Amino acid sequence: MGHSGGDSNGTGTGGGGRMAVRGGRSRGIRAAGLALVGALLLGAAAAGWAYWQLNGNIKSVDIDAALGDDRPARPVTVPAASPSASPVPAGALNILVLGSDSRGGEENRELGGGDSEGARSDTAMVVHLDAGRTTATVVSIPRDTLVDRPSCPLPSGGSTRAASNAMFNTAYALGGPVCAVKTVEALTGVRMDHYVEIDFSGFADLVDALGGVTVTTDVDIDDDKSHLHLDAGTHHLDGTEALGLARTRYGLAGGSDLARIELQQKLVKALLEQISATDLLTDPARLYQVADAATGSLTTDTGLDSLGELTGLARSLGGLSADDVRTVTMPVVPAPWDTNRVVPHQLDAADLWESLR
Repeated sequence: MGHSGGDSNGTGTGGGGRMAVRGGRSRGIRAAGLALVGALLLGAAAAGWAYWQLNGNIKSVDIDAALGDDRPARPVTVPAASPSASPVPAGALNILVLGSDSRGGEENRELGGGDSEGARSDTAMVVHLDAGRTTATVVSIPRDTLVDRPSCPLPSGGSTRAASNAMFNTAYALGGPVCAVKTVEALTGVRMDHYVEIDFSGFADLVDALGGVTVTTDVDIDDDKSHLHLDAGTHHLDGTEALGLARTRYGLAGGSDLARIELQQKLVKALLEQISATDLLTDPARLYQVADAATGSLTTDTGLDSLGELTGLARSLGGLSADDVRTVTMPVVPAPWDTNRVVPHQLDAADLWESLR
């Protein structure tokens, strides 16, 4: 009986041990599975929150509704012969990009925006993407250009007055993005498919999020107004310094707006190179920081006012490098009646805009 009892006890103990092991392993697997599911749910929630946050950053203006049909015609596009299941956007595109000299807000004032309210289009570039999105042309429009400013609708109703020989950047100051787009279209005869605006603080934050930008200057820069003091040579600039470089004018020979544009074009190329060199996909936290900075002070037209639409545009530019981007300035000559202002060189400017249609 003792043996039998021993066998019985032994068998019972052995069986209970195996059951305990199986139960422990099952509970461990179940706990790991729950942890994995929890992590996935948490990741999805974080991704959803990030998408909601970034999407909510973007401000937009309905340019198409405001301007209606009184605009240059859109170019006719030919559909691809065999479109893929999830095609990347293609086709030629013209985007008006403005850097706004915002006068309001503490951060913008600290960066040189000034003490008054209101804003001006401190920097204006027409970005033309070719039909295959493999090359781009960036055309800078000097803000001191005298233009025929058209009458523009105002959000509150009514419209601005048309004016001859008006400073180009007064269009934005008087009528905001809608008037800036209408004035550029009147000047160029080219339809602006999209509008993108970034203000002072947003640009500085973006450069900082990218880890700075390396730029070479050919001359010394000593400009108290833009808070920038640099010897000629190569410099790695933080966001505030890069913004000072984009804005500097009085630290250059003759205080020339054209000389400032040359620096801005160098800065555009340098930023493209920095973005290409920064592997954001392997660093989600850095990627979010860059995306938050890029969208945080962004205003677009309603065709680009979501993260999905901006991502689609970015995907279509996947094969574009800094070497594929040509930077030019709209051909101008001094205004005969005001040597401090310029006017478009009629023939050369017309040829340039015709090449972008």
